[in-house]
Amino acid sequence: MRIGLYPGTFDPVTLGHVDIIQRAMALVDRLVIGVAINRDKGPMFSLEERVAMVEAECAAISARTGGEIVVHPFENLLIDCARDVGATVIVRGLRAVADFEYEFQMVGMNRALNANIETVFLMADARRQAIASKLVKEIARLGGDVSKFVTPPVDAALRRRFGTRL
Repeated sequence: MRIGLYPGTFDPVTLGHVDIIQRAMALVDRLVIGVAINRDKGPMFSLEERVAMVEAECAAISARTGGEIVVHPFENLLIDCARDVGATVIVRGLRAVADFEYEFQMVGMNRALNANIETVFLMADARRQAIASKLVKEIARLGGDVSKFVTPPVDAALRRRFGTRL
């Protein structure tokens, strides 16, 4: 069984994340979505809220594709998380050259820690390249419309968080 791990903070999960999840499903038999606890980033949504949002999005994808998707919170090293869930592939999404520079460094470090786990990069769909969770939160905080960047349930969660009307 080919098991892939797609890690991130998913604060919140965006249409860019959903795109990568859908396309990663074609590459693996089971996709584990690793929701990072990462206290350094100071996530807006709690771990439980982020896990619930990702699970809701993945349920719809799994129903459409028939593939197995598991949501797994983690706080340890990414490479250790991959080992823990049995992943042989780490899936990463790339939006721009700046993403590649950071990811290139991470691949080198991860390969030094465990050369048996490959990293696969999926380019963001052209319509999704500008989407970043950080920018989505900022737009929502300032009362802007983020419906082009997230699914309706995530849009509603952002509106509730910032007290804006639907």
